[in-house]
Amino acid sequence: MGITVRHLKKRFGDFAALEDVSLDFPAGELVALIGPSGCGKTTLLRVIAGLEQADAGQVVLHGRDVASVGARDRQVGFVFQHYALFRHMTVFENVAFGLRVKPRRERPAETAIRARVDKLLGLVQLDWLAHRYPAELSGGQRQRIALARALAVEPKVLLLDEPFGALDAKVRKELRAWLRRLHDELHVSTIFVTHDQEEALDVADRIVVLNRGRVEQAGSPQAVYDRPASAFVYAFLGAANRLSGTVANGGFVADGTAAPIAVAADFAGRAHAYVRPHDLLLEPMSGARCDGIAVDVRRVVPLGGSVRIELASRTGDALEAQVDRVAWRALALEAGDRAFAVPRAVRVFPAGDAA
Repeated sequence: MGITVRHLKKRFGDFAALEDVSLDFPAGELVALIGPSGCGKTTLLRVIAGLEQADAGQVVLHGRDVASVGARDRQVGFVFQHYALFRHMTVFENVAFGLRVKPRRERPAETAIRARVDKLLGLVQLDWLAHRYPAELSGGQRQRIALARALAVEPKVLLLDEPFGALDAKVRKELRAWLRRLHDELHVSTIFVTHDQEEALDVADRIVVLNRGRVEQAGSPQAVYDRPASAFVYAFLGAANRLSGTVANGGFVADGTAAPIAVAADFAGRAHAYVRPHDLLLEPMSGARCDGIAVDVRRVVPLGGSVRIELASRTGDALEAQVDRVAWRALALEAGDRAFAVPRAVRVFPAGDAA
């Protein structure tokens, strides 16, 4: 059994943070909650933890309805973005804190506490810092200590709210790989909030995309990325180009072009087509091909082994293509040149769907 939420609703004045949210989080999974600011992801995390009370709905943790159970008794570990370590305590004392403040009848013996803290510090690879204070640690080290402290009380659920948000990009990448390895070793049911789509795709077993207090889509990272359920999900999860046009007879015709692009669509009429930058092929305008979208090359940005090309269509759409360095040299295009952009792997949605 894992975590189940049913028909959760939460308002702050006139603002609806959660609107009838129902989700299942299987035991042992690492699930990422993603979405724009104000979409409800942190509120959902806090309701599960018992730090916020829902206006309506149900939270079930491992088969137990916890509506009347306080945060302290839910067996939930919570890690915040800004560590929340006690500055006057050593690393060892910070990790031991949750065990030492347990009621006397539940508190382990001091020898057991020391053994558990030593084991956790070894697990997060920071046992050599046991007698240091938080101010003497790097940001990445402090966050690992915060995770060790949350794990010390042996929670059934681990909740992480933007755990790496305050760290620089290199440390974030190192820590998300470390978190994945740690989860694979411990198998604690884990839900983490992130605004970083790449982080969610890289770390999570499953992704939940929230928007305006509602669930837009939930599924494996690959399924959500490859088969987005809405224009919003497509545009939010990774870089995307949007083309305006019309769907008719199984084809999408972008504004300003005549050649249709074959698409899978169960509707006709005005539409928006979405295509990833790596699925937007470029052809020199001097070439034989002329069935693409006429574009101007505005800017070329080398990115290590790939090149990002910023484009502008004749109808004013800003587009972006991405190719490897070898393909870019073969194209022999420069800023100011004209070319054809040929979309592949296109997804279309009715023009009324908000992205």
